Formats: sequence, structure tokens, C-alpha cells
Amino acid sequence: MGWRTLLLRDREVIDALVDPAHAGPSPALAQALSRWPGHFYWADDANGRWLILSRRRGQRRERWWLHLALLLLTLVTTTIAGSVLRGHVMIDDAWGLLRGRFMVIGDPVAAFASGFVFSVPLVGILLAHELGHYFVARRYQLDVSPPYFLPVPLWPSFIGTMGAFIRLRTMLTDRRQLFDVGVAGPIAGFVLALPVLYAGVRLSHPVPAMDGVNGMVLLVGGERLLLGDSPVTLLVRLLVWGNRGPLALHPLGLVGVLGMFVTMINMLPMAQLDGGHILYAAQPAWHQRAALGFWILVLGLGYWWIGWYVWAGLVLVLSRGRLDHPNVLVPERPLPESREWLALVAFALFLLTFAPVPFKT
Repeated sequence: MGWRTLLLRDREVIDALVDPAHAGPSPALAQALSRWPGHFYWADDANGRWLILSRRRGQRRERWWLHLALLLLTLVTTTIAGSVLRGHVMIDDAWGLLRGRFMVIGDPVAAFASGFVFSVPLVGILLAHELGHYFVARRYQLDVSPPYFLPVPLWPSFIGTMGAFIRLRTMLTDRRQLFDVGVAGPIAGFVLALPVLYAGVRLSHPVPAMDGVNGMVLLVGGERLLLGDSPVTLLVRLLVWGNRGPLALHPLGLVGVLGMFVTMINMLPMAQLDGGHILYAAQPAWHQRAALGFWILVLGLGYWWIGWYVWAGLVLVLSRGRLDHPNVLVPERPLPESREWLALVAFALFLLTFAPVPFKT
């Protein structure tokens, strides 16, 4: 009945309002779609049934060597961090790794290999999260980068990495695409982090009562780091150990906690975090007010954990001082009803992983 074509730098998008006779679709339309050299999906609004087709225009050459190098370097830095957490490598300060000032206890190969129990699942969770975004974006023919990993010495992050990210280098067609790309990462990361958390808590062990400690504690040398519970970590801890008092976390347990922390941070409904994508896709009118409200909440929580100030600042830097969300090409097209239950799942995921005070001193 009518159509429009949008030529973007990375793809061609065709929005076609389908004649009711073919909205089934008809055998003729189904045959034509089977020959379409791209991706397509259906959408409904007050005007009728739409068919959205897209196909790529050219192919960007990715610098795969850079992505692989960052991944391998992150595996190295997180393995060393894991060896430090296991007590097999000792570093006199956070920059000791770069200065070559560290001491290996016992056999060097075994000492560093001991860190794999920390690094491999941690990098796996980060990779699963980013590949969730990546593969859904590629399915929609979007121009998206492979994951960039961020290796660091043991400062500012004592775990050897600041995470990973992908770049969406194009404008999304509608809120369905935005929702699907945004929700895929947190779900993929959570699905992998949950069994890691369970296995890590089972490898942990209760310790005698300690002053000011009633939950999870990470013991490294003579230092201790207290970790605050989210509902999911509390449930797993109670399921495995019951109310046995303080729990000394095994490094694998720390990986599970960090996996939940990564999910929580990304699910904050602000700006262009995953939670911001999901909220804008589901309820665009709520986004700006919710983003401002949660940003203020994060600042308030900074009284108990200074790291919240860092994340509040990073959100502003990454969104160029704005908390609102960029538009999509066709914002008026409603989110399909099939995504409404998934939006509730995403909200539940945020509540399950939310820890008001993730770390304590």
C-alpha cells in the first residue's frame, strides 16, 4: 500500500505498509521475502501492519588484531590480579606490576596459572555481555564494533580491567531494535555469572565473627575488603551456607559478585547505559525524569560508597553531559507486545543485582 526507503551510511532500510491481503503473509510475499538478501521483521501500529526490511551497504574492515590484542592483554592483567588474590604473587603497590616490583611465591608458572580461576570466568562474563549486544546488532544489520576490552594495572581497578564495551556506529531504526540490542547484553552476562557465583560461593568458607563484618569479605594478605550484598548474592549465600556469619570469598566467588555488579551498573536507567536503552525503548516519556532521579540517587549513595561518585561522573562524560537518550529513526513505532514481558524481566534483573553499597572498607 505504501513504503519509504531510508539510505543510511551502513544500511538501506525499507518501511512498507503491507496490503491486508498480504499481511499473513501471502504465499507470494513469503516467496519474495525468502529472496531478500538482508533482515526483515513485522510491526503493527494504528495504520496497519508494517514490514521493515534492511540490508547492508558495504562492509567495514574491522581491526580484529586490536580487539584480540586487548582481549589477550586483559586476560594477562586479570590473571595476575587473580594470582595476587590467591596469595601466590605479591605486589608492593598498585603500580608494582608496571615497575617490575613483585614477588612470586613458589613455582612461577604455577603461581601465575593459579590466577586463571579468576581471569577466565571474569573475561568470559564480560565477553558474553558484549557479544550479546554484538550478535543482536549484527542480526539487525547494524554497524557495530567487536568488543573493546580495557586492561589496566592493578589501579584504578584491583581486578586488572575496567570492563569492555562495543560501539554502535549508526542510528537505530526503531525502539524494537534499541530494546533488543540493549537487553541482550545484561541477560547474557547474568546467565553466565549466576552459575559462577554459585560455584564460587561453594568454594568459599565461613570465618569466625569479625568486628563490623556480617556478610562477604575478601581477604588478601593482611588486608580485607567487605562486599555488600545484592538480593541475588544474598540468596545464593543463604542457599549454600545459611546464616553462618561472615563468608571469606574464594576468587571465583568474587568473579560472580563482580558479574552481578557489572549487570547492575549497566542496568541503571540513565543516558545510554543498557538500562537507559531499555527504559527509552519501553517508555520513552519516562526516560528523562527517571534518568535524573536515578542520577540523584547515585549521588546520594555516594555517601556510603565513594565509587558511586565515579560512576555518576562517567555517565555524564560518556553522554556528553546529558542524561536523556538519542532518538531512533522511527520513535513513534510502538514496542511489540512480545517485548513487554521481557521488559519486566529486565526490571527484575536490575532489582536482583542492585547493591546499594557494593564495596566497603
